[in-house]
Amino acid sequence: MASTTYVPPQTKRNSDPVGGGDGGFQHGPPSRVSTLPGGVVPSQTGIWVAVSAISMMFAALTSAMIVRQGTAADWVHFKMPPVLYFNTVVLLLSSLTFEISRRRFGKDFDPGRKEPHSDARPPAQALRWLYLTMVLGLIFVLGQLIAWRELAAQGLFLATSPSSSFFYVLTGIHGVHLLGGITGLAYVLRLLSRSTGTQQKALLGVASVYWHFMDGLWVYLILLMMTRMAVV
Repeated sequence: MASTTYVPPQTKRNSDPVGGGDGGFQHGPPSRVSTLPGGVVPSQTGIWVAVSAISMMFAALTSAMIVRQGTAADWVHFKMPPVLYFNTVVLLLSSLTFEISRRRFGKDFDPGRKEPHSDARPPAQALRWLYLTMVLGLIFVLGQLIAWRELAAQGLFLATSPSSSFFYVLTGIHGVHLLGGITGLAYVLRLLSRSTGTQQKALLGVASVYWHFMDGLWVYLILLMMTRMAVV
């Protein structure tokens, strides 16, 4: 009598690396990898954290100023230095030149491309607009120093009155943060002068967020000082 041998069917092991390569359960398709290079996403997060922190600081200063004005009889209204209005125009122009430069850099920018032109020569016109932006920022800071001298010529110093104190503090803190923006812009310019790859252009976008924020913050401050400090 012939005998038959039963051979159990073999289970096909899963060799998919996603599932572990040894018959384990699959965990779905591999997650998508961000097309942005390392360092860009943290920079984008960091700039919004910085913007939020600066906004809260100036909101606190505004609240303190309004409370101080309403509870004291020594609040002095004074003539606003005329150079402040010139500074406002200069800063608005700097935002315009920054945006023109960013758009020129971004004409051939495709975030999904694997950066085939990372060593491409930067467009000269875009660099010129960016240099002009930095020069306008420096002119604004110089104008703020002139505004302080004009205020001192009126006999108003940091400790003269609560209103003059807030003027120096608000404009001084804004000026320091704008100098930080100029420093960051100089760093981005250094990178862009060498190449115009994906990372450099993404960092330029991060810098533009900060610069436009400082522009909008100054417009808010000048309106605040005109309504709370200037002679009616």
